[in-house]
Order: sequence, then C-alpha cells, then structure tokens
Amino acid sequence: MNDVNRTKEDSEIRKLVRVPEPLRTAGTRRWIAIALVVLAVVALIWWVETRPAPQAPNARLTTGSAMPVVAATVQTGDINIALNGLGTVTPLANVTIRTQISGQLMQVFFKEGQIVKQGDPLAEIDTRPYQLALDNAQGQLVRDQALLKNAQLDLQRYRTLVAEDSAPRQQLDTQDALVRQYEGIVASDKSQVDNAKLNLVYCRITAPVSGRVGLRQVDPGNYVTPGDANGLVVLTQLQPITVIFTLPEDNLPAITKRLRAGATLPVTAYDRTQSTKLATGVLTTIDNQIDTSTGTVKLRAQFDNDDESLFPNQFVNAQLLVDVMHDATVVPTAAVQRGAPGTFVYVIKSDDTVSVQPVKLGPVDGERVAVTSGLSAGDRVVVDGADKLREGGKITLPAATGTGGAQKPAQQRSPGKTQ
Repeated sequence: MNDVNRTKEDSEIRKLVRVPEPLRTAGTRRWIAIALVVLAVVALIWWVETRPAPQAPNARLTTGSAMPVVAATVQTGDINIALNGLGTVTPLANVTIRTQISGQLMQVFFKEGQIVKQGDPLAEIDTRPYQLALDNAQGQLVRDQALLKNAQLDLQRYRTLVAEDSAPRQQLDTQDALVRQYEGIVASDKSQVDNAKLNLVYCRITAPVSGRVGLRQVDPGNYVTPGDANGLVVLTQLQPITVIFTLPEDNLPAITKRLRAGATLPVTAYDRTQSTKLATGVLTTIDNQIDTSTGTVKLRAQFDNDDESLFPNQFVNAQLLVDVMHDATVVPTAAVQRGAPGTFVYVIKSDDTVSVQPVKLGPVDGERVAVTSGLSAGDRVVVDGADKLREGGKITLPAATGTGGAQKPAQQRSPGKTQ
C-alpha cells in the first residue's frame, strides 16, 4: 500500500515540476556539435577577412620619421616685371575699296588673298565715256582761249584810241569787262578739263596701302557706283600690324613713368592658350581715357609681323614688360606655402631638418618668384613634399641626388605664365 502511494506522489511531482526530457539519441547530439563547429569556423573566417588592416603611424606625428622631399637652392637673378592683358589683333589700315565714279567694271587685276603693294592696280572701269568728256572739255577750252585772245587784242586797241581821244572811255571799260569775262570762262574750262582727266584716273583703281586683298565682291561686267555698300574688295594691311589690349588702371602709373623716362617697352603676343609665342613688338601708345565700366585702359602695341603669325581680329594674350628687377633673390613658386604665418617656405637645415621661414614676395616671373625678405642666396628650400612637413621635421632627399646636400635647380622662366 505504501509503494502504490509513493508511485502516485512521484507522478504528481513530475507533472508539477515538468523536468525537460534528455536528448533521445546520441546521433542528434553529434549533428548539433558539428553545426556549432562549422558556424565557429565561418565566423572566424569572416572576422579575418573584414577586420581593418593595421595602419602605419601618422608620419607627421611619428617621432624620428624622415619625409622624402625635393629641394632647390635659393639663387640670385633677374626677374621680369611683366603685365598680362587680353588683346585683339587690329590692322593699321582696313580699307574697303570702292569706285569713285560710276561705270562698267571692265577688269579685275588681283586674285583673292593676294598680297599687293601700295599703287598696284586692282580694277579698271570703262574709260570711254570719260575720255569723250575730256575731249569735249579740251575743245571748249581751246575755243574760249581763242575768244579771250581776240578780246585782249581789242582791249589793247581801245586803250590806244582812248589815249589819242579817238574813242570814248566807256567803250574801253566795256572791252575790259569782256576780257575779264573770257578769262573766267577759260579758267572754268580748265577746271572741266582737269575734272575729266581725274575721272580717267579714277577709272583705274589702285591699292591705297600695302596689304592682302580679301574676297572679291563684284565680278567684271557689273555696273558699279560709289554708293555700293560692299565695294569691290577689302584690303587689309598686315605688315606692320597692331594689337590692342587692356590692363587694369592700377598699372597705369608704372607704365607712364617708364614711357616718360624714354623707355621702349617690349610687348610679346601669345596664342589663346598662352603657351605659344607668336610675335614680339613694342608699346606705341596708351588710350586717352579709362573705361569706367571695367576699370581698364586700352594700349596699342605694334609688331612687324614679317612671318604673318598675327591675323586681323585674332584673339591673343599680350605680355607687357614694364621693368626688370636685377640681382633679386629668386625661388621656385612651388616652394612658397601659405598658411597661418602668411607666406612661408620650409628651409632645410644642415642636420636634415626643416624650419618654417616666413617670407615676403615680390614680382612673379613664370615659375619663379622674387623674395624681398626672409631668404638669402644659397639657402635650400623644399619644393615638393612640403604638405607632409612640420616645424623641426626630418627629411630625406632622393638617392639620385644624395642626402643632405642635394638641390634641385630653380625652374626656368615660362613667359606665358607670368602674372
């Protein structure tokens, strides 16, 4: 009886506590263990592949690390003080050739694009009507000259008769007025003859200046008049030729000072990209007023243009050489840094460390700049790699140039980039 009661009590306890049943088989436990191992391996591989690579210590903060740089030696030389302006090639003469008389265009003596000299024939108008007008004017002149001669002889006779009291004074005065009338007619006839001769000259059209002719506007056989809008052809002078360019009004005092001193200021013309030199000339004049809308003044420079490298209406970059700074302290522009100290350079010391040296800059000439204070000739400055440096930082120079004493020569002047 006691055993039956104990069994019922155990059954009731198991129902209340609900103890989980153990895993039924050993095979199930083995598969779970394998799955856990596989998950662990996958997690390990993922961590190895995705973890960040170890970073090198910051070069700027690592004590004793040497930065590779390129150096240049501060030199003494001449710096060109030049001004750059935008300009347009403008011919000294651009002439639309028109006829000065009306008539039929008989001949054209030029080819399109031909270079002609002053006085060369360009075209001819029909001369026959004007030759007839000249002949008529000359005939009229001969007739009136004969009448004048006869009137002068009669006047001489009347003077003799009046002196002998054989003729009245009034008749002498009338004859004298007739002579003066014929003299006026003869003078008018002479002007008609000259006008007819001039029209014959105008029938042959010649080049007023030397230059290149453009495209022909009228073909032979057409009737032309002085009022034709397009004319016969446009003639443009190419040698010499000028460039009109503009500069800020602030530069005007320096330019006028040099001109008043009698200096000849060279001007160099470069192409649109400011990389190719086209021609060299001289400044000839400055405009008489400043453009108030832009604050600029126009200048004209003249070029021989022997090789015809400058073409009318061509856009160019003009560089005006105002002065030359002699024996200036010169460094490459790449050496100059800008920051909290203002403009400065990294000077290389004898122990292969760098020091920040503030400098004052002068004129810029291409890839060189003048330094007015802060450096001396012979100093070495960093021209490449300065962005990685700090005060007192150690540096190394390329092996090809040695360590501690190698320098990179200062860059040669690039005129097209002068500021």
